[in-house]
Amino acid sequence: MNLFFEESGDFKVGTVLSQAGEAYQVEMASGKRTKVKIKDVLLQYEKPAPADLMEQARKVAADMDLDFLWEVAGEEEFDFAELGAEYFGHAPLPFEAAGLILSLHSAPIYFYKKGRGRYKAAPEQSLRAAQAGIEKKKQQALVQAEYVEELKANRLPAAMQNMVLQLLFKPDKNTIEYKAMEAACNELHTNPQQLMLACGGVASPKELHLSKFLFENFPRGAGFPDVPVPSAATKLPTAAVAAFSIDDVTTTEIDDAFSVVRLDDGMVRVGIHIAAPALGIKPDDAVDKMARARMSTVYMPGDKITMLPDAIVQAFTLAEGKTCPALSLYATLDPADWSVISTETRAELVPIASNLRHNDLDELVNEETLASGVGDYAHKDELALLWQWAQQLEQGRMKKREGFGLKPEQNNRVDFNFYVEDDVVTVTRRKRGAPLDKIVAELMIFANSSWGKLMHEHGVPGIYRSQGGGTGGWAAKMQVRMVTHAAPHQGLGVDQYAWSTSPLRRYTDLVNQWQILACAEHGVTAPLVAPFKPKDANLFAIVSQFDAAYAAYGDFQSNMERYWCLRWLGQQEARQVEAVVLKDEVLRLVDIPLIIRLPGMPSVARGAQVKLDILRWDEVDLTIEARLLEIPAAVTVSGDAELDYEDEEEGAEGEAGAGEAADAAEVDGASGPEVEAAEIASEAPLAE
Repeated sequence: MNLFFEESGDFKVGTVLSQAGEAYQVEMASGKRTKVKIKDVLLQYEKPAPADLMEQARKVAADMDLDFLWEVAGEEEFDFAELGAEYFGHAPLPFEAAGLILSLHSAPIYFYKKGRGRYKAAPEQSLRAAQAGIEKKKQQALVQAEYVEELKANRLPAAMQNMVLQLLFKPDKNTIEYKAMEAACNELHTNPQQLMLACGGVASPKELHLSKFLFENFPRGAGFPDVPVPSAATKLPTAAVAAFSIDDVTTTEIDDAFSVVRLDDGMVRVGIHIAAPALGIKPDDAVDKMARARMSTVYMPGDKITMLPDAIVQAFTLAEGKTCPALSLYATLDPADWSVISTETRAELVPIASNLRHNDLDELVNEETLASGVGDYAHKDELALLWQWAQQLEQGRMKKREGFGLKPEQNNRVDFNFYVEDDVVTVTRRKRGAPLDKIVAELMIFANSSWGKLMHEHGVPGIYRSQGGGTGGWAAKMQVRMVTHAAPHQGLGVDQYAWSTSPLRRYTDLVNQWQILACAEHGVTAPLVAPFKPKDANLFAIVSQFDAAYAAYGDFQSNMERYWCLRWLGQQEARQVEAVVLKDEVLRLVDIPLIIRLPGMPSVARGAQVKLDILRWDEVDLTIEARLLEIPAAVTVSGDAELDYEDEEEGAEGEAGAGEAADAAEVDGASGPEVEAAEIASEAPLAE
């Protein structure tokens, strides 16, 4: 006797060897033996042989008219044998009954299974809907196949042209467009980014990186709505100074300027003048909401996405020839020892005599020319005086820094400036600590520390940068944190440090400027009128939001700098290049701030210059492959290598101070070397 039975949702046949109680011992055609319960048996028959029955049953199932079978079945639940008699017109033969069961089981849209061998015909409405769905899937499969062929031919289907970014960065994997893209990638052995570049969905690797950043951080676009340009509503006195700024040639958001006045009593009054958008922008107004949504200007080589609309930037930037609203910090100095006699903060209109540019002055103004008085350039006397004070400020910070238990800061690091024009990149090296940089850096640190102290003394909260005093290992202790109360910044060597000198490009500085203005204008009553009160939940929210945005912007800037470094290699047709060993297997090219890892590299002294052979690079995934070509017999140690990649203990200190100095300089287009994971996170902020 043979059995046709159901096992684990499948139908099988076999020959009975024996029966024990409610089960049969059955031998399959393959020779395998299995136990089959009586309740799972659908047919018992003598002929044909099991293998022949299955072959004949499949033919019957293939020839069966499902629509006619569905009509015959009626609306009530039925047993397969009952339906077989109706369909075949006679009691079905074993192979016919088996074929019927296979057909019923394989057509779930026509028949719902109700038990072993029992089914019920689907309602007509449900059947038609299911058939329509199947037809739709067939049509979609045809369309998808057409998309795949177009993509393989490097043509972007019209239906995909408006959804390229969605497909790349946040795809719905159930759509036929995504499935077509995935299938094409599999057949071409490529990835979606490369495929879209080949098809013209994305114009270039640069556009790919920028589009990804905008898609994730500016989903509604980087443009601004039309808003009225605010103006400083209050009547302000005009300062009796001729101020000047020091910036890179590409800088448009000029936040800071300086003035020097020699007083009748022999003292010197230095003015640090900061653009004052807080005099026009009010908390929670339309412009404030725009600035808070962005939190910072986004920088990248050759371009930027400003925190504020251009018209508002132009209204408050400290442009040459204009008299601009500013928040001024005046320091009265004794030139005998450059000690600070007193400070004063006030809002006023400041005449801007000059916008000095690094590109014009860097070769004229250096330590030698400042000491000898050689050269002829604008504001020569003022710069010489500021240089002397800046050196005293730095010495004071270093003494304070050492008092915190940290090693002296080293100034032998190199910065790199990127300039992009017509998609051609130029990278220039600038030694950090050059006089113009140091003047700006030290005066900005002085202003940020002084205004942080002013807010603290008036009981007004602000947004501070603090370093040191944490718990855990050295890296954790030296991590830079943003807090809303005055706290030491040990790396900089100051008792408190509140970002306040870039209100046109950082939202934290705009917030602090509102708070500082409250202190300057209202004195002891400042806590009552300042926009943000102690333990203000809104202030904590701003800190959290700023941290997240600033980190994302910093990652993007690093990626774009790496992209332009790779572009530079292509422009220069560079194949054999010089590199400096930063640490272990990590190197940086000498001419550009491109970090390369060489696993398995032999041990070479830090700072040693070696020669590399560049094998290949990828501007999409920003990877590069190189091999060590030559280690000079007489190892040359780069003078600027010391701070490029320090130990964790040393790096936590040195990076912080050097980074804040670079931040204070705020030069558009300037950027420090790329920092890899092994290095303690630098305090160096987004290059400007």
